Amino acid sequence: MIPVRVFEDQRVAVFGLARSGLAAARSLRAGGALVAAWDEAKGARDAAAAEGFELLDLAKADWSDLAALVLSPGVPLTHPEPHWVVTKARDAGVEIIGDVELFARAVNAAPAHRRPKVVAITGTNGKSTTTALLGHMLTAAGRDARIGGNIGLGVLGLEDMHGGAVYVFELSSYQLDLTFSLKPDVAILLNITPDHLDRHGDMEGYVDAKRRVLLNQAHGDTAVIGVDDQWCQRICTEITAANRRTIWPISSRRAMGRGVYALQGVLYDATGERVIEVADLLRARSLPGRHNWQNAAAAYAAARALGLSVEDAATGLVTFPGLVHRMETVGEIEGVRFVNDSKATNADAARQAMSAYPAFYWIAGGRPKAGGIEPLEDLFDRVTKAYLVGEAAEAFGRTLEGKAPYRLSRTIDLAVAQAFADARASGEPAIVLLSPACASFDQFPDFEVRGDTFRSAVHGLLQRPLKGATG
Repeated sequence: MIPVRVFEDQRVAVFGLARSGLAAARSLRAGGALVAAWDEAKGARDAAAAEGFELLDLAKADWSDLAALVLSPGVPLTHPEPHWVVTKARDAGVEIIGDVELFARAVNAAPAHRRPKVVAITGTNGKSTTTALLGHMLTAAGRDARIGGNIGLGVLGLEDMHGGAVYVFELSSYQLDLTFSLKPDVAILLNITPDHLDRHGDMEGYVDAKRRVLLNQAHGDTAVIGVDDQWCQRICTEITAANRRTIWPISSRRAMGRGVYALQGVLYDATGERVIEVADLLRARSLPGRHNWQNAAAAYAAARALGLSVEDAATGLVTFPGLVHRMETVGEIEGVRFVNDSKATNADAARQAMSAYPAFYWIAGGRPKAGGIEPLEDLFDRVTKAYLVGEAAEAFGRTLEGKAPYRLSRTIDLAVAQAFADARASGEPAIVLLSPACASFDQFPDFEVRGDTFRSAVHGLLQRPLKGATG
């Protein structure tokens, strides 16, 4: 745990008592703050009370003695409309911050010899893989790397800081909305495509949230920016003109005179006086596909900025074991391989997995995002058959009508059984791909539970006796 002492002897409200909220409450208490905790869910309140936190109903409270509101990133800040607790805080003139901002203030207040290195990673897609990959590269090279944020532990739940530590954070746009003073030594902005527009109001609002990761960087810091989409290209051009920090563009689509790029699976470093061939990414079995080449380029650029040698960084790339819930093979039965890509919560993320396989049995659906799966139409000819689940099932079926065969499976358990039966009956090696292109919240609390449900269904098939191929 990282104690946060910047609110010592002051009263701070914490609203939203899930993973990051409870970690923030513990850190504030450890730093001498007086914590008033609240959550709309009774179970969350009971858990906080069991740890000795004061419960304060913020709907009825006197806000005049509160120094700050630490808000869960999932609580609406501006769109579709501010949550009532946000309105109350603003009316009372109480600042609204998140757990990442608490971490930033703790780092900024620490003496120079105790300040760790901080890497902040954001983007629409690839954040988790890049975060896990960079953490693996640093650890394999003997560095004290701590991974958290929107992946693994909340930022304040990690071990306390020291001058030799490197914190590698995956940050969502929701977290960045509540962060103001974070100054990452390395900031990575991978890509931007439309997502979470209901939360940010429009595309400009979403882009503004993402670019906050670059807000406080200055001379001596490094920005790693993907330039394969128009939004990030624009941001890279704008901050290059500002000329305050080191900027390394990255690409998985084209060679560049300056930066890090991948072509046909080979990673090149063009950050020095000559271009260096770094690694054959086709040897990195856990990094298949062009989207993972971008992740590899970003992680490599960050690793070099943190002082890793070319050789150590390249070794880390090819030894990366992969990320749970992202193109993760969870089992194989009689030539049918099951791939868990539950983290694909929008169409663009699903495209990455779908593009990696020439043919597959596709499990898709959940709570749909804007645009549904229509942007994936050019890949429908790869879909041997689709098995549609959750709230999106009927709408996705209408989109697929006449373009790919499908079944309304409704649940993941049934979809796995039906897809396996069809794949096995074909007599050919096959891929069953869970890549939902949807949020999970209609049937599951998060994409991780959805992926675990898929894995359990596959393991259930492994454990039951199978009839002959024609049975």
